[in-house]
Amino acid sequence: MASIEQLYKAFGVLADAKDKAGEHEAEYRLFMEAVKGNPGEKRLASQFMTRFFKHFPGLARETINALFDLCEDADVMIRKQAIKDLPSLCRICPQHTAQIAEALSQLLLSDDATELSVIQSSLVSLFTINAKGVLEGMFQYILAEHEDDDNLREKVLKFLTQKLKTLPDDTVDKDAEDFVVAQCKKVLLDVTKDEFLAVMDILRSLKTMSTVQGRQQLVEIVTEQAELDQPLEATDADCVDRLLQCMRTAAPLFSKNVHSKAFATYVCEQAMPVLDKLASPDPDTNVQLDLLKLFAELSEHAGDLDNQEACVEKVYNRLLEYMPLPPENEELSSTEEPKLKFSFVECLMFAFHQMARRCSPFLSDEANAERLKDFKLRLQYFARGVQVYIKQLRAALQGKSGDALRTDENKIKVVALKITSNINTLIKDLFHSPPAYKATITLSWKPVASKATAASGSTAQAATGEKRITPITYSSNGASAAKKAHKDDRQLYAPPSGKFSEKAGTFNRGGGRGGNRGAFRGRRGRNFRRY
Repeated sequence: MASIEQLYKAFGVLADAKDKAGEHEAEYRLFMEAVKGNPGEKRLASQFMTRFFKHFPGLARETINALFDLCEDADVMIRKQAIKDLPSLCRICPQHTAQIAEALSQLLLSDDATELSVIQSSLVSLFTINAKGVLEGMFQYILAEHEDDDNLREKVLKFLTQKLKTLPDDTVDKDAEDFVVAQCKKVLLDVTKDEFLAVMDILRSLKTMSTVQGRQQLVEIVTEQAELDQPLEATDADCVDRLLQCMRTAAPLFSKNVHSKAFATYVCEQAMPVLDKLASPDPDTNVQLDLLKLFAELSEHAGDLDNQEACVEKVYNRLLEYMPLPPENEELSSTEEPKLKFSFVECLMFAFHQMARRCSPFLSDEANAERLKDFKLRLQYFARGVQVYIKQLRAALQGKSGDALRTDENKIKVVALKITSNINTLIKDLFHSPPAYKATITLSWKPVASKATAASGSTAQAATGEKRITPITYSSNGASAAKKAHKDDRQLYAPPSGKFSEKAGTFNRGGGRGGNRGAFRGRRGRNFRRY
């Protein structure tokens, strides 16, 4: 076994030979043999092999295998040295990038923070040398069959998720991006929920996916993952979880050019009839409200559905369940007070408003006169409760700003005010004869488009009650009028405390707290692939 002195001597011979260093193979082989020596010899071996690697192309495989041995050494300092030196080989021979990237990927499970940093730096360095080669190596590991180490597969996906978006624009060309898309589609054939989210993050980071065509391709990928061609198993929490997660992932991709038609149709046909039977994948969330919020978001870009009227009717029927008819008696006893679920109504009314505008005969045809009359009675009655509640909320928030509005109680009141204000705006639009479908609102759980200062100013204005609420009335002959309510009119409904839906306005955009619950198809060691 060569000593440190012998290694330095061999180094001197090769350095003095300069361009003729390739003639001294025996000295170079001393470096490869030293990987089995003591820690000092091992560290020198790593440095010296990479220094003279270019002069010995015929020993490339043996050199790479020797460095792989050092990457698995028990001494973390030796591992870090070898990991740091590996990219140098690819600068000389880029054709080895894929194999080295695959090997480095398997080291991402390291618990040592400094070692992990070196591994990630080396992988990033490889991207600047041969981006497609790195991707080939990493995806080769991701797609390989492993008996264990699913956690490592997740780590590799996480690395790509974090680093691809930070690389310089010219690092990953179109050919490499096309390769990523093709490989991601293969990965999605068998993924857990967390892996699905990671893959979609990787795809979204690609430049080609920022175009309309790219976003449409992403929607098609998510649609396939959602299995919209299969019936919804309402009592299967995993099936419901998959649908919710795919809707969350797809929602930001929809626009006037990228329609949510497939998801909107599926929710109307499959989920609306069994909304109250949906099994919750997370006991801490309201699965019905979560689904309705997502449905409200995507309804804005649903476009023309193949069975528009049937879908609108399903949404309308579900909306009526949350909008009671006025009681026959003038007075309501406390035991008869309905529980108005404002959060549910906001979602359903917004979705109905978006979809019914493309199906105007639904409420305006003479054949639907009775339906319209019934609907307006419900709208008028519900509007009374909304307006009283808005008045109470504004009074409670009067004069509050800054830290006072940040308390949990006042945050809930601010959200409740957004919800009820949105409902009031939609009711006014729907109360026209025929319904107008012109109102534009920002859903209560979504950030407003204006700057924060403008938003806070708008909230303050709402809190101080500067804008008057015009009660909506409905006469027996079907005419509508906006007028100030008389004192001798029927007593307005006063909503009970805790009246709006549970945790109104809150919505978890993340992947939930269930971890890998098997909502997606079930997932199927660490040995470097030597030559």
